[in-house]
Amino acid sequence: MKKYSLFVVAIVSALVASLTVYTGMQSNSWFQQTTKQSKTSNSAGTATVATTAYTSSDTATTAYNKVKNAVVTVQNLQKAATLSDGWSSFFNQEEQSSSSELETASEGSGVVYKIADGYAYIITNNHVVADSDKLQLITASGKKVEATIVGTDTTKDLALLKAKATDIKVSASFGNSKSLLAGQQVLAIGSPLGSDYATSLTSGIVSAPRRELTAEETGSTATTAIQTDTAINPGNSGGPLINLKGQVIGITSSKIVSSTDGTSVEGMGFAIPADIVQSFIAKTEK
Repeated sequence: MKKYSLFVVAIVSALVASLTVYTGMQSNSWFQQTTKQSKTSNSAGTATVATTAYTSSDTATTAYNKVKNAVVTVQNLQKAATLSDGWSSFFNQEEQSSSSELETASEGSGVVYKIADGYAYIITNNHVVADSDKLQLITASGKKVEATIVGTDTTKDLALLKAKATDIKVSASFGNSKSLLAGQQVLAIGSPLGSDYATSLTSGIVSAPRRELTAEETGSTATTAIQTDTAINPGNSGGPLINLKGQVIGITSSKIVSSTDGTSVEGMGFAIPADIVQSFIAKTEK
């Protein structure tokens, strides 16, 4: 009985295999059909190339390019201190005296707002140029230019400089700082940590269009400022805060890094509004 069952199974298997081979050999069978493929032309010269070049429409980039060459690094040069010998050494003391050699005491930023009669006029912070024996500007192209102080205002922390315009070709224009709104995007251009990082760009928003800062907050006198979360670091002082039209709406001046109780804070930078800057220029420019 067992042998009979195996025989039947073998016959059935053989019939199924024969039927499969037969149907597979038919012209319209699944086995004879080939996968459909799309035909593509590989002939030379059939590719289409756009004739127009890509142009960035980024408004921040456009604004930056409009102003960057008007931004300079301001170097505060002071006489180097030297140690003097004499009776002080007898008492094991050291005294300092100044030499005629100048060295860079600090670096900040500035922005050219006008070029006229062969001279460039630059706005920066008073604290950038304070106690200087000589001022040197470094342009965006790396040229070094000597500058002189036209006038300063310690209460507003502003200084107006003047330099020959031989290597300075671009000036920036002022915008309306009184129309600023919280949330408006702004950009800061300057030299954070000095000339090695000249014309650095940071971006943020207006946190408060008009903030009244106390003398305790500023470390000097009460002032009105634009508050922004745009990154402002040492060396940015005196550089422009601009809108997306490439207009100067403020001069960056300071930031708060901690509260009076020592609480650390971030994104609290300040700029002197353009209308206050323009008022200073009108009274100071010669």
